[in-house]
Amino acid sequence: MRDHGGNIDGARAQFGGNASDWIDLSTGINRVPYPVPDLSAAAWQSLPTQTALTSLKQAAAKAYHTTASILPVAGAQAAIQMMPRFRSVGLARVLGPTYNEHAASLRAAGWTVEDVGTLDALSGADLAVVVNPNNPDGQETSPKELLALSSKVGHLVVDESFADARPDLSLAPHMDHLNTLFVLRSFGKFYGLAGLRLGFVLSHPDNISQLADMSGPWPVSGIAIEVGRRALLDSEWAISTISRLNQEVCQMDSLAQTAGWTVRGGTELFRLYETPSAQNAQYKLAQKHIWSRIFPWSPTLIRLGMPGTTAEWARLSEALQ
Repeated sequence: MRDHGGNIDGARAQFGGNASDWIDLSTGINRVPYPVPDLSAAAWQSLPTQTALTSLKQAAAKAYHTTASILPVAGAQAAIQMMPRFRSVGLARVLGPTYNEHAASLRAAGWTVEDVGTLDALSGADLAVVVNPNNPDGQETSPKELLALSSKVGHLVVDESFADARPDLSLAPHMDHLNTLFVLRSFGKFYGLAGLRLGFVLSHPDNISQLADMSGPWPVSGIAIEVGRRALLDSEWAISTISRLNQEVCQMDSLAQTAGWTVRGGTELFRLYETPSAQNAQYKLAQKHIWSRIFPWSPTLIRLGMPGTTAEWARLSEALQ
């Protein structure tokens, strides 16, 4: 099933309230977003130039500490939908359970897809997918393990949508122009600007050239270029945000444990908990207009993103009590 968080319209239809009444914790999007700067008239009025796109790619290379070639795209989702079309269909294996769009996009393009539970089981696939750190359980795979795996599969796609707060896990600095590797990065989650629709594909120059032909001359908007470049170069904001999120992980886990939930993993942008009944837990939170994420493949697991303000933290604390 292609189920997702962020379906706040459905929550409102069932539980009422205005959009402003709700705290949407069903996604892993940072609720303390990067402050959007004043934008130039050209960002709104002109088609993006190659010079502007190059400046964005340079900012991404610096932020991700990589020498790989980079293609900006309209969110990591756009990259996920491009991957099945990169090469002829074959056997794909996805390390799961994980973000379901990888398998869904591959199947929609005609691939045979196997969901596997261990890294070793990916070996032999024409295309293998690893989300690192994983969504929703935060499982971590080291760059060393991923590099070893890359020689055992046709192509390896590593989705690093939640790696901004864990640069030690990122494969981006270690790619060395290997033509079997793709790294996908999301901008909107960590920077809290998912509506901007910006992400990146990192790979060998030949691979990026092929994907660039698929994506066309203007893969992202002038607004995304201008905001994205500014944010990616703001290392002070990133360091401060990582520090805050690390503190909030402890705060969130403490609240959940007080409610009788068991920590099952997560990342700095969301946490995963085991409850007696995930559906019941979601229902009770929704009555307080707090939306959460549960999964069709588990009756007990619930995922919560991090609140963004003191008032939101207070509402969540009260609801969990």
